[in-house]
Amino acid sequence: MLGTYGIIGWIIIGGLAGGLAKLIMPGRDPGGCIVTILLGIAGALVAGFLGNALGWYSEGQAGGFIAAVLGAILILFIYRLLMRRRR
Repeated sequence: MLGTYGIIGWIIIGGLAGGLAKLIMPGRDPGGCIVTILLGIAGALVAGFLGNALGWYSEGQAGGFIAAVLGAILILFIYRLLMRRRR
């Protein structure tokens, strides 16, 4: 699943994806910057696994990073919905 990047590579890619997701979806997040980056890492891992499994792209392609950003946006959106309902 982790491929050539390894866990450190996915953490870095996920952190970048989380940061971009935060820029694309501005606003207050209940968890702050650290939680946003962790959500980005989760989005990158999920998107990377699904994209490779479905054959949308192979490892090392730009589509992987784009999918990681989209995954981070989706997870950040779901997180905001869940936290809004808890209040």
